[in-house]
Order: sequence, then C-alpha cells, then structure tokens
Amino acid sequence: MSVFAAPGAYDRAITVFSPDGRLFQVEYAMELVNRGATIIGIKCAGGVVLGAEENIENLEEAEYSWKIFRVDEHIGAAIVGLSSDARILIDQARIYAQSNKLTYDEPIDAEVVTKRICDIQQMYTQHSGVRPFGVSIIFAGVDKTGTRVFGTHPSGTYRGYKATALGAGRETVLAILKGEYREDMSLEETTKLAVKCLVKALEARQLPPRIKIAVIPAATKKMEMLTDEKIEDIIKEQGSSK
Repeated sequence: MSVFAAPGAYDRAITVFSPDGRLFQVEYAMELVNRGATIIGIKCAGGVVLGAEENIENLEEAEYSWKIFRVDEHIGAAIVGLSSDARILIDQARIYAQSNKLTYDEPIDAEVVTKRICDIQQMYTQHSGVRPFGVSIIFAGVDKTGTRVFGTHPSGTYRGYKATALGAGRETVLAILKGEYREDMSLEETTKLAVKCLVKALEARQLPPRIKIAVIPAATKKMEMLTDEKIEDIIKEQGSSK
C-alpha cells in the first residue's frame, strides 16, 4: 500500500499533509522545543541579552552543557531542543558569518544569519527520508541596523522581537516581560530582567536557579558571557529587594 493511501500516513511522513492541512512531524518537533530548557532574548538601545536555563545532571561537568553559542563577535545564539541538531545549525551559522566577512569585508547582519538557518530548517520539512530539526534558536546581535533579536521555528519561519522566550518556562517568562519590559531600559536593567525571568521560570517548576547569561553591548558589539559570580550577585540582589 502506498504511504499516501495508508490511513494516518500524515502522522509518519513529513511530506504528507493531514486532511486539515497540518504537518504533524513539524508540530512534534515544536513539542520537543516546548519541553526544553527555557531560553530568552531581550534587546534594548544599549545592546542585547541572551539567557538560558542550565540543566546539569549529576556528575556532569558544567562547561559541557551548552545552550548559548557565539556565532560571531557581534552575534550570539541560544538554543532549545535537541542539542545535536542545534550544533549542526550553529556551525552553519558560523560558516555564513565568516564567508560574509571574507566576501564583503563586513560583519554579517543578524537577520541574514537567521534567514539562512531558517532556509535549512524549511528544506527539511518538504523532503522524504528526513525529519525536521528538533530545535528552535534565538539569535541576538548588534549590527549596522541596530540591536536585533530573532526567534526561529522548526518549520523554518522566523520573527523579530523586542523580547521573547522559548522552552518549558515560556509562559512564566512572557508574563513577566509583558509587565516589566520597557524599550528605554539600560543594558544593565535588561540583564537583571533576563535573570529575574529565568529564575522565576525555574522556581515555578521547583528547580534550582542555574542559568547562563550573555550580553552584547551596542558600544563594543562584542559578545561577553557573564561570570557565575556576577549572575549570583544579581540573584542575591533581587532576593534581598523583595
């Protein structure tokens, strides 16, 4: 029997739409993303902030738990979903960034990187014998157009945001962002808001406050990872101000 004729084949094959126009394999990939560790991206005039929960298993070395990556000096990425899938896409993003610099002698725009990665993700939704990438990525950077934050979807779509979150704690984070985000925030205020969002998302699921934060100041256009000590100081400051 042909896969196209088999009842429910749209549930198994990426190239077959369901009767109501859905691609279930893409939706399953998004469900994987929704169950992953929370990531966040926020922009302000002073730069951009990327944050991620850090889920470390017993006996695991913390430096091998990657959720935030440097794509280029001025662009970072936070990932949620299958880390193995994300690694392939991040490597491609880095190649695009370096190729653009060699070809045009200028840093690549954050949206160009995002679009090219989404082109790859979209291609894996329309060919048989493959599956969608089980990952979503928040790209954030500072380029000639200003501070930018983009979120990708396993289907290959992307959108620009002032602030966004993905993963298991998304609803908790978005509720805080809707109430407290302001476009005139400083980079320091934006960093503290990102820390607060991730801590609250972990507390809501009764998990310890283990997070990573990266910032890209508009002044330097160079990505910096905050130290664990700096993050801990922000958490303690917010705890004492309650």
